[in-house]
Amino acid sequence: MASRRKGRILAFQALYSWEISRVSPAETLDFSWIGPEKQAALGEDMAAFSRLLVIGTIDHISAVDKMIRSHLQHWTFSRVNRVDLAVLRMSTYTLMYQQEIPASIVINEAIGISKEFGTDDSYRFVNGVLDSIRKTIQNSPAEQERNREFSCLEPEIKAAVKAKIS
Repeated sequence: MASRRKGRILAFQALYSWEISRVSPAETLDFSWIGPEKQAALGEDMAAFSRLLVIGTIDHISAVDKMIRSHLQHWTFSRVNRVDLAVLRMSTYTLMYQQEIPASIVINEAIGISKEFGTDDSYRFVNGVLDSIRKTIQNSPAEQERNREFSCLEPEIKAAVKAKIS
């Protein structure tokens, strides 16, 4: 699991770098900006996981940003600091398009990254926005249908399926 955490941090950093410099996604995904030593230390799994998060977020940036905008209370999108925005984008993408990853894990990881890289209040802000997004997604008709289909399974089968997709 530590490699997933590191993969999320790398993806967050890549999205931050992409936002600030607006280099091409290909340049962002080669991770050349982290230096040769760290690049050599990247495991294939961690790099692949990070790339998946970055390219998925960039590919869906309009929908992700729209979702974030709709859950900002008393904030304008342009006012969100770039560190928080990178965390929100990555996590919102995951909540929207990688629903096999439990929302609690996504939000907890986002809080941890915010505490490490953001301002003193970043984690509270990120938590509030992501929890609101989580509730919206959970209450969507598609998610309710998926939950209904899943609810008919026996408890042992549910546990096995959840273990498989987590």
